[in-house]
Amino acid sequence: MNRREAKAARKAPMRAERVGFRIDRETKGLIERAAHLERQKVTDFCVTTLANAARRTIAEHETLVLTEEERRAFFDLLIHPPKPTKRLARAFAEHRRRVAMR
Repeated sequence: MNRREAKAARKAPMRAERVGFRIDRETKGLIERAAHLERQKVTDFCVTTLANAARRTIAEHETLVLTEEERRAFFDLLIHPPKPTKRLARAFAEHRRRVAMR
């Protein structure tokens, strides 16, 4: 094992899990070509690409983007919350009765 391979082996996380799926010939060729252009093995290319796509998807779903007006309104409500309504007070009382007293 040369120095480059040893360094790559230290960086690579242990791969104990498997993901399997079937694709058409055209898609496979496309993936192989992209992996070759990136000078990666097909498996490494696929794992990296899928992990990056998964991170982006999660970030898109977990990130809230507000306009300046929405941001101002949000922080204003945090700093100056409205007084609780009778309905909210009843809900808190019911929560304490059912959950908090256990």
